[in-house]
Amino acid sequence: MDREQEEMQFLGIFGIYKEAYKVIFSWRKIFSQITLALILPLTFIFLAHMEVSNLLHRKLRREKIERHFTKAGSAKYDKLSDVISDDRTLFLLFEAAYLIFYLILSLLSTSAVVYAIACIYTGKEVAFKKVMSVVPKVWKRLIVTFLCSFVAYFGYHLLAVAVAATIISIVLYVAGYSHVLDAVFFLILVLYLVGFFYLTIIWHLSNVISVLEESCGFRAMMKSKALMKGKMWVVGVILFKLNTSFYIVERVFQRLVVHGWSLGAGNRICYGIICLLLLSMLNLFGLVIQTVIYFVCKSYHHENIDKSALSDHLEVYLGDYVPLKSKDIQLEHYDV
Repeated sequence: MDREQEEMQFLGIFGIYKEAYKVIFSWRKIFSQITLALILPLTFIFLAHMEVSNLLHRKLRREKIERHFTKAGSAKYDKLSDVISDDRTLFLLFEAAYLIFYLILSLLSTSAVVYAIACIYTGKEVAFKKVMSVVPKVWKRLIVTFLCSFVAYFGYHLLAVAVAATIISIVLYVAGYSHVLDAVFFLILVLYLVGFFYLTIIWHLSNVISVLEESCGFRAMMKSKALMKGKMWVVGVILFKLNTSFYIVERVFQRLVVHGWSLGAGNRICYGIICLLLLSMLNLFGLVIQTVIYFVCKSYHHENIDKSALSDHLEVYLGDYVPLKSKDIQLEHYDV
């Protein structure tokens, strides 16, 4: 990141893409190591979950269909019931294990990429062992932010359901079931998706803040909301395009690998590897872009980051992790 911080405020969508690409390409060794150690396993777990979950669903569905055509109370019926109960338990345990491992690797990947870019920004030498030694300490702060984000999402969904139910009830009482209700339902759905996406953007940027500043949890989310002012459209378009790319690759994997039995085992493996590599690259690119967006937003709000002070704070990886203090290095405004 050889660009001066004052200049970063002028970066638009393509400028941020270009800056993220330059960071990855210039420091491809460290990012390749992070990808192989964390991002590739994270992506593999994500795709493997889709395949295994589909297999377990198909098995449960076959067993339920077989039990449906079996005489109730017979020995075979009871045996099938026991098998279904065991498979359902296995499925729930698998889902729980997946969520735990996916969350751990996701937060570790975020910590590693953000910390590495912070070192690059200060001109420090970036070593893989150094990054990995800091990651477990930074990761704890990301857990707090994740839990607070989960509470925010949960509260948002409760509010959305309550508001939607109230509005729909009023429309039904006034106009009855008609095209008006369909239009209102569509409008509510659009507003819900916009709000959900807005929360997602806040969460992404709050992860970076949790690594680089002293704020985490709800405080990081509030800072994220404030930082995005003036750059909301740029950030929104970038993250929308990234999420759309994720969705497209995910759907391709479902179509050609998960449900692509007619293609043959060899073709399914090849398509699976391609999707694995594409999603891994998208994951890395997305994490780098989040961090670049952080520096762009800081620059836009004229909040100067003292590189020497930031470098001193990054050196504490040998001891306990000390978050970057805003009063020392994050809120020093520069003149435009």
